[in-house]
Parts: sequence; structure tokens; C-alpha cells
Amino acid sequence: MLQEKRIRDFGVKIGKLETGLNNSITDVEGVSVGHVTLSEGNCQTGVTAIIPHEGNTFREKLIASSHVINGFGKTMGTIQMKELGVLETPIILTNTLGIGIAADAVIQYMLERNPEIGRTTGTVNPIVGECNDMLLNDVRAQFIKKHHVIEALQNAGKHVIEGSVGAGTGMLCYSLKGGIGTASRCFSIDQKMYTIGVLVLSNFGILSDLQINGRALGQELKEALLKSWEEKDKGSVMIIVATDLPVSERQLNRIIKRSVVGLSRTGSFITHGSGEVVIGFSTATKIPHFKPKHITSIPTIHEEDLDLAFRAIGEATEEAVLNSLVTASHVKGRDGNERPAFKDLLEEFNIQLA
Repeated sequence: MLQEKRIRDFGVKIGKLETGLNNSITDVEGVSVGHVTLSEGNCQTGVTAIIPHEGNTFREKLIASSHVINGFGKTMGTIQMKELGVLETPIILTNTLGIGIAADAVIQYMLERNPEIGRTTGTVNPIVGECNDMLLNDVRAQFIKKHHVIEALQNAGKHVIEGSVGAGTGMLCYSLKGGIGTASRCFSIDQKMYTIGVLVLSNFGILSDLQINGRALGQELKEALLKSWEEKDKGSVMIIVATDLPVSERQLNRIIKRSVVGLSRTGSFITHGSGEVVIGFSTATKIPHFKPKHITSIPTIHEEDLDLAFRAIGEATEEAVLNSLVTASHVKGRDGNERPAFKDLLEEFNIQLA
């Protein structure tokens, strides 16, 4: 699949900070992303897998946290993550009714790589997030199977395909086609560069609310279309945050909370029916599963340096959402339901973004 034009290719630059090399969550060293896309007729769904580092995540856990902006969602594993402050599995994104099978697959994947689980040590905490793709996908058919999740994990790499792929295949964004989007920001602390990368699964918003760099583009499109696509905002968004910044679980939680700034700048009002959940991790410190001989040290930045991270996650989240929108392709799915691609509408109505 060829790389779709991203928001910067339309002449729109979001924020002040510089991006990473690929403007992607995988700009954080060790992070990889894989998809499985299921797109045929009533089946418009898929799986997206985020692998946090190249080693054994169970034996070398990462500082992690989650934050619920609005809790209309069905994530799995975030209770233990919140309590212990660590991530010990890859993160899987899929549709709402695929949560259980995705968790089963992650457990299988981890058991095969860690024979000590459930024997000489405890169990494992799979992390799974979801959005509801029922407009374009027959979610009742439960198309997602364990082998799709395993395949997404095996497909993971540095190049992140965006738009109507993986878990984003059947998702909407601001009443148009949405899906997977990613972005990153880099900044220097004490002459050392750090990266924050964001990946979103976008499935929220109504067209008239869409803002691009402060421009009410959604209202312009609505007037041009002369159609009523003002469904209630009841879709959700999953936000996955990766960083190499040395932070405590508390500091990380403070950072990921600021992702809401990026959502709001695209026009989101965080409505009742739209669940917004953030999961974040830092690759800076590996936490050993088995007790080491010496006390584990966890380096952290100073609190006054957090402002750079706050700006970075706001900018990266905003750009990731917009990338999910502009890279998505038109999809016709369940019972003939369809949503157009944002990029097609720009061309049809000769709208310039910059």
C-alpha cells in the first residue's frame, strides 16, 4: 500500500515543536506497530498491535499509566496497570466485541514466550482497547479471530500505515471516514533529545465541530454537502502514547492527561457517548519481573521540564487525529452504510487547507 498524503502534505503544520524522523509513534526507539485489515462487504474491521520494545515485555516491564477522559469504553487490563504502574504485554486495538478474543490471543502469545507464567510466577495482564465500528461493520458477526491478533503482532514494524486499516477499518471521525493516525514530537532537556509518539484509533465527533488549525473546516464541508450527518457523538477514541522520556508513573500520568488538549483542538467536546481512553508507556527504564539482587533505580526528569512534554503530547495528539482523517479512504460496509473520505471531499469541493 502506498503512503497516503498526511496533514502536512496538505500544507498544514500543527504546533511549534519538531517531529521525529517519521512523525510516528515508532520514532520512539523499539516501538513497532502491526495491522490486520478485514475489509469485504459487511466485514469492515481489523486489529492493530503496538509492541512497546524489542525484548520480552513480561520479563522487562515498562513504566506505564492509563487515563480515562470519558469512560464509555471497554478496555481490558488498565486496572492493574493503574495499580502497579507497569506494562507487561503488547497493546491491542480492535472493535468493541473483539475485546475478549483479542485478550485470549495476547495471553496465548505471552504464554508461548514465557513458560514460567502460571507455574513458577503469577499470571499476565493483557492490555486491549476498542472502539465501536458497528455502522460500517457487522460487529455482531464477531469477525475477529485469535489468528488475526497473532498476525498483527507478527506484522509489527517501524512503518505505520494510517487511515482505513487495522482496527481503524470501520471507524468514523467527525462523521467522515476515520481510523488509525500517528504523529510524534521531539524536544531537548539538558542537551539530550527525547521523543513522544502518539497513535490514535479515531471514531468520534460530528462534522460541524471539526477544526483544522483553528479553521472551522467541518462547518464549511457541512454547508457544501447540504447533508445531515449529525449523528450523536458516540464512537470513542483510543490514544496510545509512547516516550523515551525518563519519568515516574505519576509523571507519565500527568503527561498523558494532556492528550485531551489535542482532541479539543480538533473540535472534540468529549461527549457522553464517546469514550476517550489514553494508555501510555515509557521505554526509558526496564522493570525486571524477577526480583534483582539490588534495588532498582528509576531516573526521572524534574517537574519543571514537564511543560515540554505537555506541549508535545498535545501537538502530537492533534496531528495524529488529523492524520487519521486525511489518510482514510471511502468505505462502504454493513447494509450499504458508507462514509466518504475527507480527502475526496476536499478535491470534490476544491477546498485548500493552506
